[in-house]
Amino acid sequence: MKILIVDDEPLVRKSLSRACVAKGHEVVEAADGTIGLATWREQRPDLVFLDVLMPGLSGPQLLAEVGKFKTGQTGTDKTVVILMSAYSGEHNMETAQAMGAALFIPKPFDNIFDVVAKAEALFAERSTR
Repeated sequence: MKILIVDDEPLVRKSLSRACVAKGHEVVEAADGTIGLATWREQRPDLVFLDVLMPGLSGPQLLAEVGKFKTGQTGTDKTVVILMSAYSGEHNMETAQAMGAALFIPKPFDNIFDVVAKAEALFAERSTR
């Protein structure tokens, strides 16, 4: 699975990246929303871990931009998005799904490998539909 991690916190990106690579996934990282959008368009990932608050474009702004270029030929309409935030008061599962994300995960993570396992299970479930 090709995974894009878009987060302005280097520790979050590196931790998620290492955990995903350890499970055999291909990982691409972006340090802000603007770079994340360009990378998403170029790489067409299967799954995206997306932070809410970042420089450039926020996670919700990035999702809105992605929605503008979705077509059946880009592959983005099948991308599974997991929204993440340390500020979970404003964002939760309901708001994440309203923005087009499949799952909301609050930061900090209790167990990074549990996060990756949830992502894999969600992707597998969505792939069989």
